[in-house]
Amino acid sequence: MTTDPAYVAEQTGVVIDALITDVPLDGLLAQARKEIITEAMGALVAFEGVVRDHDGGQEVATLSYSAHPSADEVIARVAASISAEYPTTRLWTAHRTGDLVIGEVAFLALASSAHRGDAFAACSALADRVKAEVPIWKEQKLRDGHTQWVGVE
Repeated sequence: MTTDPAYVAEQTGVVIDALITDVPLDGLLAQARKEIITEAMGALVAFEGVVRDHDGGQEVATLSYSAHPSADEVIARVAASISAEYPTTRLWTAHRTGDLVIGEVAFLALASSAHRGDAFAACSALADRVKAEVPIWKEQKLRDGHTQWVGVE
């Protein structure tokens, strides 16, 4: 084992993956954890965005995510930007598309680093920027039978 900063640096500043997928994310989480952690990493921070049963006072039954064809490129660009901003981290992120039910994971953002502060900051920034910049739309089917598009002005 070494404490050489170059040893840690050669493992950080990378995006392990950044993807849009219709595959359930629960199945990808274990693999993502294996890929993002190395022996030099002392911290792993993960954000799991889970489908909830309410939104803005409405009861949600199910929802569906749709992505613009450029979404893969945009999520990769966002992750690369966060990696450049937090070069001491390793990043992994994915957003789900398709039909989801209450309790399913819709979005994952993971950051690992030698120290927790860097991992927390990078994960938070990654989650915020993916949600703000990646062209993904959410259609909610409400329990009262109505349909609602979220974030579509």
